[in-house]
Amino acid sequence: MTGSEGASPLYSGGSLPADPHAISVEGLFRELSVSVVGLSDEEARERALVFGANIIAVHAKTSIFRIALHQFQSPVVYLLVAAAVMAGSLNQWKEAAAVLVVLAISALIGFVTEVRALRSIESLRDLGTHTARVRRSGDVRLVPAENLVPGDILLVEAGDRLSADVRLIEASNLTADEAALTGESLPTDKDVEPVDRDAPIGDRHSMLYKGTVIAGGSGAGIVVGTGLSTELGRISQLIATAETGRSPLEKRLARLSGQLIWVTLAVAVLVAAAGIFSGKEPMLMIEAAIALAVAAIPEGLPIVATLVLARGMRHMARENALVERLSAVETLGATTVILTDKTGTLTENRMAVRVILTPDTGLRILESASGKAVPEEPGSDAVSGLLRAAVLCNDATLGEIQSEDSGDPMELALLRAGAAAGLVQPALAGEYPVLRKMPFDTEVRMMATLHGSGNGAFWAVKGAPEAVLQASSRVVSGNGSLSMDGKLRADWHDKVEQLGRRGLRVLAFATRPTDRPDGEPFRDLVFLGIAGLEDPVRPDVPEAIAACQEAGIRVVMVTGDHLVTARSIGEAVGLYEHGTAIAEGADGVRLDDGDDSGFRQVGIFARVSPAEKLALVRAYQEAGEIVAMTGDGVNDAPALRQADIGVAMGRRGTDVAREAAAMILLDDAFPTIVRAIREGRIIFDNIRRFVVYLLSCNLSEVLIVGLAVLATLPLPLLPLQILYLNLITDVFPAFALAMCKGDRAVLKRPPRRPDEPILGRAQWTSIIVHSVLMTSGVFMALLLAHLTLDLDRDATVTVTFLTLGFVQLWHVFNMAGKSAGVLNNEVTRNPWVWGAILLCSVLLIGPALTPPLANVLGLTSPTAVMWCLIAAVSLLPVLVGQIGLRLFGALRRKGAR
Repeated sequence: MTGSEGASPLYSGGSLPADPHAISVEGLFRELSVSVVGLSDEEARERALVFGANIIAVHAKTSIFRIALHQFQSPVVYLLVAAAVMAGSLNQWKEAAAVLVVLAISALIGFVTEVRALRSIESLRDLGTHTARVRRSGDVRLVPAENLVPGDILLVEAGDRLSADVRLIEASNLTADEAALTGESLPTDKDVEPVDRDAPIGDRHSMLYKGTVIAGGSGAGIVVGTGLSTELGRISQLIATAETGRSPLEKRLARLSGQLIWVTLAVAVLVAAAGIFSGKEPMLMIEAAIALAVAAIPEGLPIVATLVLARGMRHMARENALVERLSAVETLGATTVILTDKTGTLTENRMAVRVILTPDTGLRILESASGKAVPEEPGSDAVSGLLRAAVLCNDATLGEIQSEDSGDPMELALLRAGAAAGLVQPALAGEYPVLRKMPFDTEVRMMATLHGSGNGAFWAVKGAPEAVLQASSRVVSGNGSLSMDGKLRADWHDKVEQLGRRGLRVLAFATRPTDRPDGEPFRDLVFLGIAGLEDPVRPDVPEAIAACQEAGIRVVMVTGDHLVTARSIGEAVGLYEHGTAIAEGADGVRLDDGDDSGFRQVGIFARVSPAEKLALVRAYQEAGEIVAMTGDGVNDAPALRQADIGVAMGRRGTDVAREAAAMILLDDAFPTIVRAIREGRIIFDNIRRFVVYLLSCNLSEVLIVGLAVLATLPLPLLPLQILYLNLITDVFPAFALAMCKGDRAVLKRPPRRPDEPILGRAQWTSIIVHSVLMTSGVFMALLLAHLTLDLDRDATVTVTFLTLGFVQLWHVFNMAGKSAGVLNNEVTRNPWVWGAILLCSVLLIGPALTPPLANVLGLTSPTAVMWCLIAAVSLLPVLVGQIGLRLFGALRRKGAR
């Protein structure tokens, strides 16, 4: 049935031919009920109703409402809301309003930063609309890509991006860049012959796939897959099955919040019950319980955590790392394994001439990784002759800048090599004008161009080494040539194999003087030599990988490219050495952690499919690793989404990869990942630092209120005062601590254990010791004010409030660490700390001296005696703490000796 005879009943069920790459062209015409003239418009509309539009669902925008709701999804928020409700039920409207104001401020900060982060990522997503050239009813038309249907005859040429999966029916020197789908850096030759049913995607030469680009030639094919039925669509479904999960920081903060809530409830209930049983007024005990609940919860924690992560996000953006999720900033610092793609990540995603071998020169590097020539023998006639042939026998064109280059990547590499040696294409073409051209022939595997010169004409030939050697009868030597005998030909075959084992793509070059422009070019050639090309390693990658290894982070290459190429690149960047396990695909490797021959022993995975990449990420995660996955292609997207931190390339990366990732490298540079990891580690250290600060301050508040109630003393702090302290003396000093620049040796230590909590034994010990010291100081002020100075309730509360406020301010200097100097350390060198202390001092003193604010907070204006008491007692805890730290450090050093 032809396209003009109407649609087949086949389409009422919407089925498509299985394995079209293995079906002959004639068989495919029959199965899809179409002919070379294409579908009619009526058939196309009917098939569109069955198969739907040729689109893949894109990442939905996160709504403003969902972002706002997310700010209130926290156990800490729930407890504070409960405290506000209880305070309101007791007609303590000021306290209830204050709690809600604090929650509103925290939510607003989180909302603004999260919206900015999400919208910055969405601005990168350019899904665009494309058109496609199809043959319908014998006419060639341009139609929107989303209107393509199975059975359409699609026409393609160099530069086209495929909008559907296509089975070729015509191909003329056709090559396709499938790096985005397979990870292979070189274009793939295409033809119309069917291939084996089990052939991997990279070896299906009879197919073109949605999302790939035509690198050269032209052709036509039958659309055999649209929308989710394409390989790209199947990968998008894999992305949907990948689970992003919560980041390690989110899990730790959630665990810490849960612990704080239970401790808070237990302490509040115990103190209230003890007070009631001892005969105290129930309403007073309920007020004390509310005060304890408010005191125990660090209201500043979500605010500061959000601000710190937002600052880290902005800092990373300046370092060319755009982070989508705030929590992903810290996740980088916990990374234990980086699974990295090869093409465009470790390499430059371009071809470069690495080696030239001619009869009178040895193996030599022609081009460095940066693309600049490193000539060893610039005067070599043999090398000049080879490069002249490479530049003349060439269909590519170099632009003023790299983005303007056009043509096959290997031909572009030859032009760059020639230009570096002074053989520029336009000048050379003017000196040796083209008289005739023989395009690359897949049968003879060579191409040739005929050029005129002052001494007549000559053919310049390039092609596969086996073909060029077979067609050569002589080999260039000095000023003449020698006969190409069997031994010499075998020697050159060995040299080609040597380069191939190094992962290089090899081209051979020859020439042939002629006086007959219409003669046969591919015989009696004079062999000039061979050139080895590869996708060069990015020059900054080896150092970056060494830094990862020094930091205890394992880097594993996971690529769709061939094993030999992957091993060669791995050796160049420091991922492969003698004894390193390598694997082709992940199916043959045990994806469990209980076998020494399993996946964790493999350093390089080659020829890996998207599903296998996803399985590898999951296997590492199940083994307890924090996984960062880098990539730029469509084939990387499922694994990017599944990984704890997916890292996509911003310049070369596909829309699908960028959409699936949590971080985008704007400069495509692997070292940017290392800088981001360092920033992530510093952020975690700073978060741990300010959490210790916050909790020690809050625990001291709990102890002060609890001990005062149990000792039948007046309530030393009111709920509203505690909220004010937590909002002022918590937030600003804590944020200042989070601005510390970090230890210079932060990348010289191993990564944290994935299950390591924010607060370990050492941190809890520090919290308890410092909170006891602060409580002792404030309790001393409370007793002196109440018993010695015989101050009334409001004055006593004022002394307690201000003493506690300044004790917490000076406590910031205890966060420098045990081994830091007293006067010169990371905290004292931090200008933000001094700014926070100055600001908080004003915010503490101001309300006490301003009657309206003093009335709201329940304070009185302090006398000179009260100020002396506040100043003297507030300094005692930090002085005792610093002396104790120095003595403890000295004893430890003495014991170590």
